[in-house]
Amino acid sequence: MSSHRPLLGLILAGLCVAASPALAQSAQRIRGTVESISGDHLVVKSASGAETTVTLAPNWAVTAVVPSSLSEIKPGTFIGTAATGPDDKLVAREVLVFPPALKGSGEGHYAWDLGPQSTMTNATVDGDVTQADGQELTLSYKGGQSKVMVPPGIPVVTFGPGDRSMVTPGAKVFIPAKGENGALTASRVLVGKDGLTPPM
Repeated sequence: MSSHRPLLGLILAGLCVAASPALAQSAQRIRGTVESISGDHLVVKSASGAETTVTLAPNWAVTAVVPSSLSEIKPGTFIGTAATGPDDKLVAREVLVFPPALKGSGEGHYAWDLGPQSTMTNATVDGDVTQADGQELTLSYKGGQSKVMVPPGIPVVTFGPGDRSMVTPGAKVFIPAKGENGALTASRVLVGKDGLTPPM
């Protein structure tokens, strides 16, 4: 599993909020459907119809986003979850089950850009309670703890191997990009396998 750490570390770098305000301002997350790819230029259309062009680095790589399930989440599992609501009433919009090689990486609770009052929590599951309206997870991270309700039907995913052939028109993608001099660049593209939409 350790052989996957460099690859997965690059993914996590784009998923996490940078500690430096300057870096945080330059980080952008592109979500949508591949409209076209030509050379190192990738055009992505968002759900609203807006098109964004991303310049791919020479060594750009692909990671697949594949389905997982709540049954994979047990005490000790390291997950990331985008949620909405006040911190004392967080409701998950998605759950990402991190591979064991990434346990502890990007740990914390911080703002996210998946909607109003959206946050991301990367943390270790301490326990869970099944309720009529879903499953409540207790998540612990350095400096704090959160409780997140995961309603039925919320997408649960993990990472899998991918390759550039997956980046074709119609593919659903999530791209951690960096803004420099008015242009966006990226070294990694996360692609939903078999039409899955990356939910993060």
